[in-house]
Parts: sequence; C-alpha cells; structure tokens
Amino acid sequence: MVAEGRIIKALSGFYYVKSGETIYPCKGRGVFRKRKITPLVGDFVTFQYDGHSEGYIMEVHERKNALKRPPIANVTQAMIVSSAVQPNFSTLLLDRFLAIIEYQRITPIIVLTKIDLTTDEEKEMIQHYKEDYERIGYHVELFSSTTPKNVESIERYFKNEITVLAGQSGVGKSTLLNTLKPSLHLKTARISGSLGRGKHTTRHVELIELNGGLVADTPGFSALQFDDVELLQLKDCFPEFKKRRGQCRFRACMHYKEPGCIIKEAVQKGHIQPYRYEHYVKFYEEIQSRKPRYS
Repeated sequence: MVAEGRIIKALSGFYYVKSGETIYPCKGRGVFRKRKITPLVGDFVTFQYDGHSEGYIMEVHERKNALKRPPIANVTQAMIVSSAVQPNFSTLLLDRFLAIIEYQRITPIIVLTKIDLTTDEEKEMIQHYKEDYERIGYHVELFSSTTPKNVESIERYFKNEITVLAGQSGVGKSTLLNTLKPSLHLKTARISGSLGRGKHTTRHVELIELNGGLVADTPGFSALQFDDVELLQLKDCFPEFKKRRGQCRFRACMHYKEPGCIIKEAVQKGHIQPYRYEHYVKFYEEIQSRKPRYS
C-alpha cells in the first residue's frame, strides 16, 4: 500500500510513521541521500508498506519550518525551558533560543522551572525577569515540580499544536513532561556539582501525544549557533525592535553604530531593557564575523 503520514520518531535508522491510528517502521530511500534530503521527525511523508517488517519513505512533503538542533520539522510553537537555579537562569542563553525561534517564525513560550529551589532574593529576581519578557509580549510561566499548582496553565498551550520542548541540559524538561504526563516515566538526572550542568537524558526526538497536541522531548544542549540567521533579519528576531521598524533616521538602520537610532534611544529611556540590546549586539557581531559559506 501507498499512504501518507507523519514521522513521530527517528531511532537507529528507522523512521516511525503514524498514519491514522497505526505506526509503521520505515527506512528512507537511497535517493534521499543523493538529493541531500534527511527525513525529520514532524515531516509529512508518502510511504510504501507491503505488510512485511518495514516500509519505505518515498517522498518528504514541503516543510513549514525545520530546526537543526533539535532536528524536527513543522513545529508550530517552542516551549523554551529555563531553570531559575541549578543551572542558574541566563538571559543570554534564553535570548539565543528566542532569537532563533523567532527567525523560524515559531511561537515561543517561556517556562521557568525549579522555582521551589530559589531563595527569596532569587525569586524576586526571576519575577522581575518574568515581567520584562511579558512586557515584550512573551507568555511566561513559572513551574515547580514539588508544588505543580500551575500545571493546568501550562497544559493549555499544547492543544492542537506541534510543540518542541527545548532548553539547556538539566533545566527540567523531562521533569516537566513527567509532571504533565506521568505515564511517560522519562529519565531524569541530577545536576553535576562541578560543572553546574545536567547530563543528556533524552537520546532521540519523539513526538508524544499530550493534551490534544503533539510535543517533542529533545536532547538538551547548552549552545546555539546562528548558522542560518541572516544579519539583515536579526533585528526582526527581537519583537521590541520589530515594532519600532521604520522609525530610525536611516531606513536600513541595523541598530548597531548608526546615529539617530530609535532602538538605542529606547534603551536609554528605559523602554527596552539594556541586556536585551547588549545581547542583540553580541549576536550581531557573532553573525558578522561568521565565515562565508559557499554552496
């Protein structure tokens, strides 16, 4: 038979395609390697299955978007998980996630975990940052696995969405999913005291049914590169910059060293947080110094 479906898991050279209520283990055809096409979890595909041990993916349909790390396609939203402590909250790392997610035109949601482990001073700081990002327009949720009173407020985001759960190792992504869906029994690990970071407990990408939608638990990582983000488009990855588009003295202003920049003026007036602008400049210079790529 020839049918269409969505890849929900990739593991050990097999792509598990769900069509209707049935999951079919499939291999990719050799022609994909020649055309440099790698099927991804989340892809809609046409496949052939003859009732034996495995089927074959014949065609990968056009994608709405695709992430390299985690390798997943057709995502509608990203739940970016950052811990308040252990490892400590980093606006720089969060902003890297946000910029790359914004570049892919994927809706971001911020979840700050381990609130129960914070001191009163740390809790106040996290609340301050929460308000900063909410003023920009982001949805921000606080989460504690010991007193998960706000589980319902997080669950509501998943319905009818394809969500990627992403964040640095050890921030509590698997713990969050285990709380939302206890039957998963996802493996978690303690934070290394010497390194201040967690071990990778998720080894593959898989779409899991959760509250009327699909969510991907993905391998944690601590660094994100702007390999695909073009310099001219970086400014639109910051919503508070984007809404002021066209207000600078120069039409093509990059908000870097140009005079008459409305963004730098907004920073000075306290309308844009200085750390957000500092991160923009850091990302700008990182992309600017990137070695040219040749096809």
